Amino acid sequence: MLHRRPDKSLIEKTRQIRKGLMGTPVIPLQDEQCDLVVKLEFCNPAGSSKDRSALWILEQAIGRGEIAHDTMVVESSSGNFALALAFYCRILGIRFVPVIDPNCNEATETQLRLLCERVEKVTQRDSAGGYLRSRLSRVQELLAGSDPAYWPNQYANPDAREAHYRFTGGELIAQAGKLDYLFVGVGTGGTIAGLSQRIKESFPDCVVVAVDAEGSVIFGGSPKQRRIPGIGSSIVPPLCEQAIIDEVEIVPEARAVEACGALAATYGLYAGGSTGSTYAAIQNYFARRPSAARRPRVAFIAADRGHAYAQTVYNPTWQLDLPEEAVQPSDVGILAVN
Repeated sequence: MLHRRPDKSLIEKTRQIRKGLMGTPVIPLQDEQCDLVVKLEFCNPAGSSKDRSALWILEQAIGRGEIAHDTMVVESSSGNFALALAFYCRILGIRFVPVIDPNCNEATETQLRLLCERVEKVTQRDSAGGYLRSRLSRVQELLAGSDPAYWPNQYANPDAREAHYRFTGGELIAQAGKLDYLFVGVGTGGTIAGLSQRIKESFPDCVVVAVDAEGSVIFGGSPKQRRIPGIGSSIVPPLCEQAIIDEVEIVPEARAVEACGALAATYGLYAGGSTGSTYAAIQNYFARRPSAARRPRVAFIAADRGHAYAQTVYNPTWQLDLPEEAVQPSDVGILAVN
């Protein structure tokens, strides 16, 4: 990777942007089983929890001289990380090329094509039946043909973990107080790696529950087609190895859709698919357990809003195409993680 003298003007600009960001709110949700709070990460400027990692990764890379005004940033993402990078790169005057796939919803693709001069879309499925490996292969081709270029590599970049450790985790501790449980949806691994490390430092007895999608291979499941972006993966992200996870909940996509509807109907929270998965995991988890003498305090993350999922998760016609075997919530798995 090319290292040059850091661009002082870009360094100052990223710092000013970060200092201007206000923390996202934490609100309580009435629940029969626990004292439940949710951190509304969709209140970030680009609309998701990925704002944290995108801006911090850019800021650190600029500070190391890996990104300058003439650098082309290339990343594999069909969702919020691409949107966050597109937003901050546009503000900073840096070229960004997202590599997306057919699972990218129409609203996200439209926004990316508005913010980016070039969008690469792969259509060939990989050996796992998804598109991730195909996207990553295209990223490497673009990097090889561009100089200077930078790959944020959200699946392995320690700056992604650090962003959630410093900012998301630090804010959650200050806002929510002592937690008994933390539920986190897992995709690239950066969020749960940073949050779990920070939470465990302050509350060692807090149980960290990773939430994954049925069909994801992150925690040893069999690969199968997944249709909701933002949660699950067809590879095991290196950042997951840095997470401190006590238990795992696997959620079928139909159950995630059902939970998204429940969040909207009960609390007015119009949230994305990964948030629905996490809420479903919480409900399933505590439904299997007898009532405790003291109600546990539980937190989870609302990673993004539901607008990008209007034609999928919130569309009854789209819901009919979900696999029949996943329609019933049945038993959602719990796996012990060392």
